[in-house]
Amino acid sequence: MIEIAGISKQFGVKEVLREVNATVQEGEIFAIIGPSGSGKSTLLRIINLLEQPTGGRVLFDGTDIHAAADQSLALRRSMGMVFQKPVVFSTTVFENVAAGLRIRGMSKAAIRERVEAVLEVIGLADRAEQGARTLSGGEMQRVAIARVLVTDPALLLMDEPTANLDPLSTETIEDLIRTINREYGTTLLIATHDLLQGQRLADRMGVMIDGTFAQVGLPHEIFSAPRTRGVARFVGMENIIRGRISACEQGLATVDAGGRQVMAPTPLLVGESVSLCIRPEDVTLFLPGTEAGSARNVFGGTVQAIKALGPFRHVGVECGFSLAALATWKAVEELGLHAGSEVQVAFKASAVHVVRDEER
Repeated sequence: MIEIAGISKQFGVKEVLREVNATVQEGEIFAIIGPSGSGKSTLLRIINLLEQPTGGRVLFDGTDIHAAADQSLALRRSMGMVFQKPVVFSTTVFENVAAGLRIRGMSKAAIRERVEAVLEVIGLADRAEQGARTLSGGEMQRVAIARVLVTDPALLLMDEPTANLDPLSTETIEDLIRTINREYGTTLLIATHDLLQGQRLADRMGVMIDGTFAQVGLPHEIFSAPRTRGVARFVGMENIIRGRISACEQGLATVDAGGRQVMAPTPLLVGESVSLCIRPEDVTLFLPGTEAGSARNVFGGTVQAIKALGPFRHVGVECGFSLAALATWKAVEELGLHAGSEVQVAFKASAVHVVRDEER
């Protein structure tokens, strides 16, 4: 449905987007994830015809949207956009949702039928005559979504749709997004800095870092096999350790890292500088002298710090390189760990993802 080809955008001398390329398939949920300020919102505004690109093209069903001035109204009506901060008019919920249909000149009967149907979908049918500005933030966001949905867009763009909402409201909006995609067949393009939200919702996602897509793919590919250190950091691979491949046999490399030999699968060659990416939850802690199981990588170290993360504990260990492990509070308590404790860390070779060191 959407082809983004070489899009760039500058505001004065500041380059916000550079050579952005991606495709969005009809009927899918595509998430743009990335840190704040990476260019996500600007890309959505370009697709929604609210900004002109400095270079490149956006094709909507094969039409260059910024070159087709005679089709701009039709193109705008084929898509809708929901912003981070919900905007509602100072009138009833019903009238807010009906606004776009009145502009299109629909009959009163047709408007009522459509609005009532959409209010059922968003779960606010019983609030139709209530003032929209008396609703909670999550409810106002649902009204903003309904106001777009009632116009039956082929493409729905959403910019940080749950950024200011509590967890319960966030769950409600995410359920609504799935419903819109499943029951209406609407294609959704969602920008979010919440990588877990992207993972929960998206069929595919693109990681935007410094104004370009560093990686586009299936969520599990991006979270388990990031292409660069930047993507690895963003998706939670906290342990990123530099090293050099010293040996390789049948796709299993030995990497010199901080004076330790780490085993990891990779097609890269001997002598290459690499970064080893390991998720904290893939690191297991043992007391010295305890059997560490089948893991190929087992190192002795010293606990540097322990931080609470809800029911988990984040344990920092120095073992020739700094390594973070994630364990339950009960496991840490049973091991008797504290800052200064001697400990063994273990992780499987398959838990290590290797990227070339020069790839940022």
